[in-house]
Amino acid sequence: MKESVNAATRCRELIGKIKDGEFSPIYLLMGDEPYYPDLICDAVIENALDEFSRDFNETIRYGADVDAETVITDARRFPMMAERQLVVVKDAQAMRDLENLSTYCENPLDSTILVLLLRGATVDKRKSLYKHCSKNGVVVESNSLRDYEMPGWISQYFSSRGVDISPDAAALLAEYSGTDMSKIAVETDKLLKNLPEGTTKVSAGDIERNVGISREFSVFELTKELSFKNGAKALRIASRLGESPRFSMPMTVGALFSYFSRVLKYAALKEKTRFPDRAQTAAVLQGVNPYFWKEYDVAVSNYPVRKSIAAISLLCEYDYKGKGGETGEATPGELLVELVLKLLNL
Repeated sequence: MKESVNAATRCRELIGKIKDGEFSPIYLLMGDEPYYPDLICDAVIENALDEFSRDFNETIRYGADVDAETVITDARRFPMMAERQLVVVKDAQAMRDLENLSTYCENPLDSTILVLLLRGATVDKRKSLYKHCSKNGVVVESNSLRDYEMPGWISQYFSSRGVDISPDAAALLAEYSGTDMSKIAVETDKLLKNLPEGTTKVSAGDIERNVGISREFSVFELTKELSFKNGAKALRIASRLGESPRFSMPMTVGALFSYFSRVLKYAALKEKTRFPDRAQTAAVLQGVNPYFWKEYDVAVSNYPVRKSIAAISLLCEYDYKGKGGETGEATPGELLVELVLKLLNL
């Protein structure tokens, strides 16, 4: 989770400087995950100008509606009755001639703050725009996390809000939100408002009651029952999952694939080293809270290397089926039950 930690640290440092009145002439904010770029952009807009100056010195454009010449003209204006002016281009990735802004970024004005906010995109690091922005301003690139990294990020995020979240609650919220950090931030705000004042610990029950997700019928719980080969429970969860309006076969198979990939790595380690130490276990169960390691011990006993490989082969087959390949008349929900039954019988 190194990249995300760096993005979080970078974001915190930059927002601290922005609130203290320390601004860069250029902010190039980009990456697959818009959460941190949006936070920085919002902080600049909120702190760069006072209320009186905004009417005359704040210009906000959108990439699909503007060209580089217009943005450069905006940026080269001098502020009116103020120390600085602010020019923001949101969704800058939609500009057809974005690279042409390198002309301005090579020699930016000290009296202008130019923010280029790209959502779900980056600029070519080999070209002039990126090089000039790096030299004369601030560049922040925020990349999406992998699904297995989300529970750890959620724990850190809750901690930054002064609240501890239990490992199973973090896993449940990660399943609900995917890798969408902004969604997690919104759900966290709603959750903390609904909890009693002074709450310092969030449980899986709190997530169920306030976020609207059932722990009993979640992929998180399904992997647990598969690990223990509790057939009746696993099939009941699969059936209920398949009936959910939010059910997605590709996403569910993807989550199971990630789980069994970790089981395979752990099984291979335990074949090689019967009693692996803590560091070895952490290396193969990357991103898994130690709270869940006992579950993986059980999973490995039920799915040793040969069976883990067979499980992954099944998941690849049902990934294909779940995306429309040779399913016959089976519904996605029925495919999930069929898959779970086959996993239990390995």
